[in-house]
Amino acid sequence: MNFGAISTPPKYVIASILASFGAIIFGYDTGVIGPVTVMTQFADSFGDFSETAHGAIVSAILIPAAITALFGGHLADSVGRVKAIALGAAIFGVGAALEAGAAHIAMFVVGRGLAGVGEGFFLSTISVYVTEISPPRIRGLIGGIPQFFISFGLCAGYFVCYGSANILSSLSWRLPFAIQSLVAFIFLVITFSLPESPRWLTSMGRKQDAAANWEKLEVLAEDREAIIEDTELTLHHTISRPTSVVVKSKINTLFAVFSPTAWRRTTLGIFLNAAQQLSGIDGVLYYAPTLFLNAGLSSSSASFLASGVSALLIFATTIPAFLLADHWNRRTNILTGGSIQAMCMIIIGALYASGQVSPGSAGAWTVIVLIYVFTIGFSGTWAVVIRVVTSEVQPAATRAAATSLAQATNWFVNFIVALTTPLFLARSAGGVYFMFGFSSVIAVVVCSMWMPETRGRNLEDIEGNINGKKRETADQLP
Repeated sequence: MNFGAISTPPKYVIASILASFGAIIFGYDTGVIGPVTVMTQFADSFGDFSETAHGAIVSAILIPAAITALFGGHLADSVGRVKAIALGAAIFGVGAALEAGAAHIAMFVVGRGLAGVGEGFFLSTISVYVTEISPPRIRGLIGGIPQFFISFGLCAGYFVCYGSANILSSLSWRLPFAIQSLVAFIFLVITFSLPESPRWLTSMGRKQDAAANWEKLEVLAEDREAIIEDTELTLHHTISRPTSVVVKSKINTLFAVFSPTAWRRTTLGIFLNAAQQLSGIDGVLYYAPTLFLNAGLSSSSASFLASGVSALLIFATTIPAFLLADHWNRRTNILTGGSIQAMCMIIIGALYASGQVSPGSAGAWTVIVLIYVFTIGFSGTWAVVIRVVTSEVQPAATRAAATSLAQATNWFVNFIVALTTPLFLARSAGGVYFMFGFSSVIAVVVCSMWMPETRGRNLEDIEGNINGKKRETADQLP
């Protein structure tokens, strides 16, 4: 084997990997919060909770994240992608530290809320940054890196809790959050090495700085020309229309995302992110130990292990989904994933509704297997592609704001799911599965009718497709 022929990846790939490191924090939190809140040591520290309180504690991070994300896009448009990511990492690190050191439940909830503020700043901006520095031909692959790290963080979170649960003191639940805080501050340091997005620099009129950063990122000349043309065409197209909002740093782009030329793409991003959460994925991830106990596993340690196995399956599935992201049409991906998710959830609901689930029964094992199939189906499709489509479907003029709005929707719906899932489970074990299943059915129908294909296409081509027009060249633009 000729090792001398092995070359290092382009710097834009390295920058994408480093920026996506922040997604580990998000996935890790999803992995730890469910197991932590059912630890006996957590109850010893703060007392027992009702289903409502349990849901509120788990979901406390989500509303601050959603609210912050609404402004995160404008911040990223004003000060740059990298600075917005760095600010979010710093705030998140402080919030996680408060969780780790919480002396009472109010301090713990405040810490989760502060972590949510940081999450709202950095998570959607990571997707925007990665999309903007990636050539269209591999945008799906590079854009899938954040989801790959989310899955890794999820897996790490479950197994950190599986190990720390054996500690007899409050350190059992404090340790996972202390690790999370440390990782957040490591990510903050990493952001100092990231070059600013050349697309953002171009949109701000700083073309010389943009050219210098393209050099730093080692984007090939032909790719660079395509990306620059794409950015300038999109900006020109948006600015030239009398009904559009001119792209300037001080304009509130939250209004621009619903302009006549942008509202379809914004609405698509919002719908996809709402559908992603209504599939039930975070209901499964947050409350996996409870779901496996309900399905018949006899001990909390067994349910923890089963939850860890689901995280491993998610991580293992994300790897081929990430590598094959640009070899599978986005529409086909979403329709296939939604169908698998709907089938699994509806069958589980039917098993509970018909009384087929009891400890050790075939119905109970079927539920466990279908939960695994559901997580595999989601991780191989929607987990990767929805994040990519949400960002790549937007024009340069409103990409950060529209992506942030979509991410805010994701967190808001996630909050509702996280808050209500334990309530549904306490009243009807099967009802919540039916709700999740038919939500995916609706998503499949809507996407089959209105979602355009975006794989490998220039962002301006996508814009023309959504607006029902053919691509215009620069000379043809009004």
